[in-house]
Amino acid sequence: MLTTNYVPGAPVWIDLGTPDVEAAAAFYTALFDWEFEGGGPETGGYGKFTVDEGNAAAIGPLTEPGASSAWTLYFHTVDAEATVKTVEQAGGSVRFASLSDAYPGPMAGFTDPAGAQFAVWQLGDHKGLGAVTIPNTLCWTELYTTDPAAAKAFYHSVFGWATEDAPMDEFTYTVIRPAGGGQESGQGGIMGISDEMASAGLKPRWHAYFEVTDCDVVAAKAAEHGGTVVIPPETVEGVGRLAQLIDPFGAPFAVITSVPA
Repeated sequence: MLTTNYVPGAPVWIDLGTPDVEAAAAFYTALFDWEFEGGGPETGGYGKFTVDEGNAAAIGPLTEPGASSAWTLYFHTVDAEATVKTVEQAGGSVRFASLSDAYPGPMAGFTDPAGAQFAVWQLGDHKGLGAVTIPNTLCWTELYTTDPAAAKAFYHSVFGWATEDAPMDEFTYTVIRPAGGGQESGQGGIMGISDEMASAGLKPRWHAYFEVTDCDVVAAKAAEHGGTVVIPPETVEGVGRLAQLIDPFGAPFAVITSVPA
């Protein structure tokens, strides 16, 4: 499970790039009961969502030409500059790199060999997300990819992740754990994109899951506020009740009411 003990390779931050920050912020505050702290000109319009325990996520305007609205996951690194070199050597590409030690610290964004985007952050004075796993916070990460075997090799090179395959009825799901993590340290999964998924337009991407108290209520609320329910709430035995959603500006995400640990 995700924790705020941010070991190397663990998810440490998440932000949303959107064409309309104020409208997107209204959608998510209605959905998750987040508080929104807008950013001024000095931050380029980059603001934060908070819960009682601290930062839950962040939001900002799209900055890259041709970019689509999306959530970006940041993973912890102890050396962002070294990670840039490792990603390039492993076949990924660099989207941006801000390697200054000035607040909030060195970070960089990448595209993996299959096309999924992600980022890293070398924490300094800023300590990352204030809460995870509890209701209305990030609780799981998931990579959809066209080549799971290549993805496992790539991310192992970059982060040293350990992986474990779990065969399902029609596919294999790979659980991700940080280097040296035990059975309870799972932080995400890797899922292959089937022909059916590809024909429906699914492309390689990282996917964020947010924990909620009632999956059905949140899915209905998303639709009421202009979002799209891609996969209605369904129960996965031993996991919980989950739904796949898209916000009003096209950013996909998921919500889950997990089975109690």
